[in-house]
Amino acid sequence: MVDSIINFKNNNKKQSKADVMIIGAPYEKTASSRKGTKDGPKAILAMLDEKLELFDRTYKVEIPNKVSIGQEVLKGITSLEPLKALFEVTSKCKKILDRGEFPILLGGEHSMSLGLLSALAKKLKPKDVTILTIDAHCDLRDSDADYHDHPSNLAHSCVFRRAHELGYNLVQVGIRTYSVYEYDYFSDPKNNIKVFEWGMSAQSGNGNKVPDISEILQSIKTKYIYISIDVDGFDPAFMPATGTPVQGGLEWWYGMELIERAIKEKELVGADIMEVSPIKDSVLTEYGAAQLLYSIIAHKFRDKLK
Repeated sequence: MVDSIINFKNNNKKQSKADVMIIGAPYEKTASSRKGTKDGPKAILAMLDEKLELFDRTYKVEIPNKVSIGQEVLKGITSLEPLKALFEVTSKCKKILDRGEFPILLGGEHSMSLGLLSALAKKLKPKDVTILTIDAHCDLRDSDADYHDHPSNLAHSCVFRRAHELGYNLVQVGIRTYSVYEYDYFSDPKNNIKVFEWGMSAQSGNGNKVPDISEILQSIKTKYIYISIDVDGFDPAFMPATGTPVQGGLEWWYGMELIERAIKEKELVGADIMEVSPIKDSVLTEYGAAQLLYSIIAHKFRDKLK
């Protein structure tokens, strides 16, 4: 198990507490398409440690000089059943939250987000938190029984159904495909789920197939937000290395602006970046995921960067 406070290229000195703790959850047992997400955390951290420029263009500072950033990759969870793997993630995230560190989870498949969300639910009332998801899929199935011979209600396609049952509010962005079961669930008014679909001009009312960012932010009614990014939420031109790519999706700078404005307008309490499945001869996706991670840290700790 890797457990250290890192200052990337400048300093590897260990400390007792970090401002940010990055947790890698290399798990893919319920993945329903191309495998490889278990290699995602390592690939993202390699980009963060070795390839990403530390100088942030927005704040004109090398972030690790101002913000202590730790990383830990969980070992031994890859072969576990979903419930046991989630227990390990929840336990680790609870310790991080108890230390007062800001948690960012790297996947691995999206089901592991429930581990951090379960731990966070012990600190904040879920009804006071909105999960802002960037994803091609709703992940609102009750189980994966409609496509899996050995169904689970903890599959990656169920993660936000379980999170919603915990009491979290949901605003979903970039949605481009869903099952009839998911449609029935999010279209039920009593569930109060806001879904922003891509490529549906009638939805926005102004002829645009992409909603205005202000419209998305206005739909978030809580003070606290949690950002959950499945890289397939972005257009595959920007994020090709994922298990279930879908044509269309968020353009890169649109996604970056959405994340920045959301963090500045609300109070971010946690985040995850999931479903990176590295492919041969391309590091575009893991590099992009590392950029997203670095930007989230920068905007969250912008007051320390002044």
